[in-house]
Amino acid sequence: MTAPTTPTSAAIAVPIHGRWYPRLVLAMLLIVYIFNWLDRQILGILAPAIKADLGLSNTQLGLLGGLAFAALYSTLAIPLAVIADRTSRTWVITLSMVVWSGFTALCGMANSFWSLFLFRLGVGVGEAGGVAPSYAIISQYFPPERRARAISIYSLGIPVGLACGVLFGAAIARAVDWRAAFIVVGLAGVIIAPIFRLVVKEPPRVATSKADRVRAGAVFAILARKPSFWLLAFAAAMSSTAGYGLAFWTPSILMQTFGFDLSVVSYFVGSLLLVGGVGGVFLGGVLADRLGKADRGAYAGVSSLAWVLTAPLFIAGFLSSSPTLAWGLLLIPNALNILFVGPVTTAVQHLVPPQMRATAAACFMLINNLVGIGAGSWLLGGLSDVLTPQFGAEALRYSAIALVGLYFVASALALFAVRPLRRDWVEEPTA
Repeated sequence: MTAPTTPTSAAIAVPIHGRWYPRLVLAMLLIVYIFNWLDRQILGILAPAIKADLGLSNTQLGLLGGLAFAALYSTLAIPLAVIADRTSRTWVITLSMVVWSGFTALCGMANSFWSLFLFRLGVGVGEAGGVAPSYAIISQYFPPERRARAISIYSLGIPVGLACGVLFGAAIARAVDWRAAFIVVGLAGVIIAPIFRLVVKEPPRVATSKADRVRAGAVFAILARKPSFWLLAFAAAMSSTAGYGLAFWTPSILMQTFGFDLSVVSYFVGSLLLVGGVGGVFLGGVLADRLGKADRGAYAGVSSLAWVLTAPLFIAGFLSSSPTLAWGLLLIPNALNILFVGPVTTAVQHLVPPQMRATAAACFMLINNLVGIGAGSWLLGGLSDVLTPQFGAEALRYSAIALVGLYFVASALALFAVRPLRRDWVEEPTA
């Protein structure tokens, strides 16, 4: 199924700044995305210190890492994406970064569960406007045959940001305290935001009439008729539920299992996220671009294969009694569980015409993030509280093992999406 070629769905030309400029744009978007994930992950490495200082339970920590962030992050992404599609995507990203970075700094001033909960809500409000417009900008600057790789390079912000959150958060907390870590990271983001706006120019777009303006309801109506959208969105949501839960709680699990201190666990987890995550994200983009030329269903197929291998490797790593063996076993699933980002995000971008891409990405993120971020860390933390009377200090580890079963569900859903994705794909219109 292809969209009719109309003036509003015509291909959008890259601004004439030479071949280097799209790469500079991608680099700046990557830096912003690194801060996006750094601000999310820093809470995980600081969780033990925050728990002790504020007297929190694992369930409360899970809510801070999940629902407090996801509630407004997921729901506001759609209206902010519509604003970005109608006005300026670069300005929406810039202002969003200022907001989320400012609230990250305020997290360092929290003195109770509820004050920290409210500040995390603010972080979610800001980050809601960052990702979907970035996907749309990338789709304007890079042609279809290079798009999955470009989105995968942008998505390196996930593992790099996670690793930086672990390493920098732990380093600042050791040097000062957990509050200083939030303040330093937040203020750094506020400084980066105006630099991004000065460097990244808004790509030119085809002029549209008022009647042709993007409307969230119209975009969702297109997506709702396509089975591939629902299958990919819920596959990603199942993966994200497990992935966010593990990202938040793995430092605590390792500290309990192997007796690591904050310094050791930061290097252990940071290296896993950096080496495994970077390799997995980039590999996903390369495979999708190569295999997707011949078969659009490959964008879902490569993700399905990666997910089915992820769960048993995570289980083996968490059950290992040797830190060295655990690192080796956990490295591979830390690559495979994130391999889907480039292929699946690119596929969703091609379910609608170009002028609707930011809004389409936000619709996808609503499902993925509301379920994944909202449930992941809270579900694992709550399950550990339930299992503590039976398993004691091992409750977190066994809860994590139970949670990784969701990767099998994600794999099955992505496999079912292969055939409908071939029908639902909207080929790139010619100018």
